[in-house]
Amino acid sequence: MADTDGRVDILMVEDNPNDEELTLHELRKYHLANRIHVVRDGQEALDYVFCTGRYADRQITDQPSVILLDIKLPFVDGLEVLSRIKKDDRTRTIPVVMLTSSREERDLVESYRLGVNSYIVKPVDFDQFKESARTLGMYWLLLNRPPKAA
Repeated sequence: MADTDGRVDILMVEDNPNDEELTLHELRKYHLANRIHVVRDGQEALDYVFCTGRYADRQITDQPSVILLDIKLPFVDGLEVLSRIKKDDRTRTIPVVMLTSSREERDLVESYRLGVNSYIVKPVDFDQFKESARTLGMYWLLLNRPPKAA
């Protein structure tokens, strides 16, 4: 799903195919992101961000504008992915939005402690979910101004 030049607007880390499809549909419907790359587990997310494994040919300076990260992921959970991204000088300025079904206060608190930029609970209602995806894309891709990659 990444653009042919390798640049990505959004890295989506999502293991639920229904949530993935719904989010992608809404982002594309409003033309908020042309270049989206989806990974389905925490280890693949780390490989992508840190240019290892099957993503070893990527440049670490060529990072997404925002990472949409779920907490409950196979192999490496979202909190560990977040921790590693925010601890590394090369990646800590990438905006990370926790987009999760977890309403647990401890997950919210730990996400912010680790440096998450935003924490959004996925709405159960279909129309609310669509509106959340649209608003999320508008803010992080059109309004937010992150620093340039180091």
